[in-house]
Amino acid sequence: MTRRLLWTCTLVLAGGTALTATATSARAQGDTILSPSYGRRAPSVRGIAVDARMAEDFGLRPGSVVRLSGKPGVPGDSVAVAAVFERKADPAEVARREYRIRAHLDHLQQLLELDDRVDRFAVGVPDSVPIDSAVARINHVAFGFRAHQSAEVAVQSSRTFRVVERFHRAIGLITVVASAVFLLCLLLLSVEERRRDIAALRLMGISQATVVRAIVIEAALVSVIGSVIGAGIGWVASLIVNAHFQQVYRTPLLFALLTPEIFAFATLTSLVLGITAGAVAAWRLVRTPPLTLLGR
Repeated sequence: MTRRLLWTCTLVLAGGTALTATATSARAQGDTILSPSYGRRAPSVRGIAVDARMAEDFGLRPGSVVRLSGKPGVPGDSVAVAAVFERKADPAEVARREYRIRAHLDHLQQLLELDDRVDRFAVGVPDSVPIDSAVARINHVAFGFRAHQSAEVAVQSSRTFRVVERFHRAIGLITVVASAVFLLCLLLLSVEERRRDIAALRLMGISQATVVRAIVIEAALVSVIGSVIGAGIGWVASLIVNAHFQQVYRTPLLFALLTPEIFAFATLTSLVLGITAGAVAAWRLVRTPPLTLLGR
C-alpha cells in the first residue's frame, strides 16, 4: 500500500513576498541509513525543491538560501534550495499564477503547527484486487473521511474541460455544415460555367455516366488537395499557438494539436462532401438537353 501526503505552505522571500505552494513528503537530508540518528534528527538547514517557474522569477538556483514560513509576515526558518523541478502539463493549473515547492513532511508539520493531519492521501492496491471492493471496504471501516476512485475524482475535476470539449464539437459541426454548403455552391457554379463544354461532349456522343464520372473525379481531387493544404495551414497555426501560449503560461502543455486521426477525419469528410457535391452538380446538368445548355 502506497501513501502520498499533500500539504500547503507559504514561502516568504526577502522583501516580504509571500508565495502559495504545494509540498509532498520526502526523507530528511544529510542523514544516511548508517547514521545512528537516521530518521530522528533533521539537518540544521533543511532543503526544499522549487519549480522552474519560481526559480526563474526569483533568480533561485540550487544552493540559494531563502526563508520558509507557515504564515505571512513571520520570519520562519532558513532553507536551502536543493533542486529545481519541472511542473507537469496540467490543464487545471495552467492559468494559475501559483508557485510550487516540495519540502520534508516533518518540516511542514512544524511550520504549519499541525501534527498527523493531512488533506488527502492516495492508496495504491495490487492489480489482483478489484478497486470497487477496496473502496467499499475502506469506507466501511473508515471514520472521518471517505475513499473515492481516482477515476471518479478525475471526472469531477474535469467537468469544465468536458463543457469546453462539447463547445468545440458544436463549433466543429457548424463549421463542417457551413463548409459543405459552401462547397456545394462552389461546385454548382463551377459546373454551370462549363455547361457549353458539357453540351459539346454530349453532342459528341459521350454518355451521361462518363460526364458525371469525370466531374466527380475532378471534385474528389480538389477535395483531397484542399484537405492537404488545410492540414498544412492548421499544423503551422498549431505551432504558432503552442509557441505563444507556452511562453505566456510557461508550461509544456499543448494548446493546439493536429493528430493523424483529426487529419484522416477531415480528409474523409472533405472527400465525401466533394464527391457528393460534384455528383449533384454533374447530374443536374447531364439531365438537361444539350441544345438547352447551348442556349438554343
